[in-house]
Amino acid sequence: MAEAIRFCDFFQKKNPLKDDKKVLELSVDEIKPNPNQPRKYFNKEALEELVNSIKEFGVMQPVTVRLINGHCYELVCGERRLRAAKIAGLSTIPAITISINDNKSALIAITENIQRQNLNYIEEALGYQSLMEDYGLTQEEIAKKLGKSQSSIANKIRILRLSDNIKGLLLDNNLTERHARAFLKIPDEKVREEVVLKVIANELNVKKTEELVEETIEKIRESTIIINDQRIKRNFGDIRLITNTIKKSVEIMKNSGIDAVYRVEERDGGYEIVINIPR
Repeated sequence: MAEAIRFCDFFQKKNPLKDDKKVLELSVDEIKPNPNQPRKYFNKEALEELVNSIKEFGVMQPVTVRLINGHCYELVCGERRLRAAKIAGLSTIPAITISINDNKSALIAITENIQRQNLNYIEEALGYQSLMEDYGLTQEEIAKKLGKSQSSIANKIRILRLSDNIKGLLLDNNLTERHARAFLKIPDEKVREEVVLKVIANELNVKKTEELVEETIEKIRESTIIINDQRIKRNFGDIRLITNTIKKSVEIMKNSGIDAVYRVEERDGGYEIVINIPR
């Protein structure tokens, strides 16, 4: 049997409840979609090819479902097959039932798609995020269950920090995960989007993109230094006004017989002014 079904059977063996390994013929309208389905984008051409295949040969591989609330079937594996079957006009589809909880259903849905390389890197990241936020799994637990490194999970999830607009541009223009990680280095959102558009317009590969990102970051640093220099000059002018006022006040105290002194010291982020007046 195909890999996805074998994967589902693996969980089934670890949960030997009253599963029916017989292939059932279920109404396509009787199967609820998997709310944990990480796959958001379906290639239209590939889906159409599957539809044509189903019209000619039928559904060759059963979908996998679970029975919830004792009367309703929910899809675990086979989202694309179910969609294609509906488009092909089938009223029923072969299905195998397994008994698993929500956590494992979500994990299977993600793993099946990863094994088949059906998910793009953003869908994969969203799947990991769902496992963490909705089911309380840690990055380490996800990595262990999926046979991946914790750092690879973390790197995927970091990509979700990009704006929805940039994520859409990445997918629409077939930019890679390495492109996405390079864009994350740019701290300014507006500048980041400008760089993304420049990469798309010039069809830059990953290496050229990384070079452009570094150049952009350096320009941001240089402009920040110039701005800070202007602030320092302005603040320096302000501090001289203050110290002159204090100096005059101290001179007045000295003229009245009070041996007052003051000092001004530059500190990180500002100045410290100390006035000593004897008792």
